[in-house]
Amino acid sequence: MLDAIQQFFQRTLAEPEAREDRGLTLELATAALLCEVMRADYDTSDAELDTLRRMLVERYHLTDVAVDELMTLARREVEEAVDHYQFVSLIKEHYGYPQRCELVQLMWQLAWADGSIDPLEEHRIRRLADLLHVGHSDFILAKLAVQDARGSDEEPA
Repeated sequence: MLDAIQQFFQRTLAEPEAREDRGLTLELATAALLCEVMRADYDTSDAELDTLRRMLVERYHLTDVAVDELMTLARREVEEAVDHYQFVSLIKEHYGYPQRCELVQLMWQLAWADGSIDPLEEHRIRRLADLLHVGHSDFILAKLAVQDARGSDEEPA
């Protein structure tokens, strides 16, 4: 099973142009980056898993079964990935700047899912935002937008 998952990721991430459905490849890359944020503090909560599930359903209009498979594949790939290059490069290639900023905002929402942002989560989001070429001001604006939506009084970093 694990070999099949690895082959699927290698095939879809290494050769996205060979796939007719490029959206699925972008879904996998996006889900993998969100999983990376979720696991940054070494404590994946049910609230984070539920939030990730909701994000994927809303963003990609997937069935529950498809979301389960996507989350399983993304979590396994992130655990075995040496770096984020394969995910980040695919997203940078196919997402415009506003879409990348939206992805950073989703990362903040996911980090807040358990009620607080761990410094490790914030560091991971900052690193991913840099890799996605999202400017620092947009990184902060995304964080503030999520805090405002939550009604949080915490100061930005």
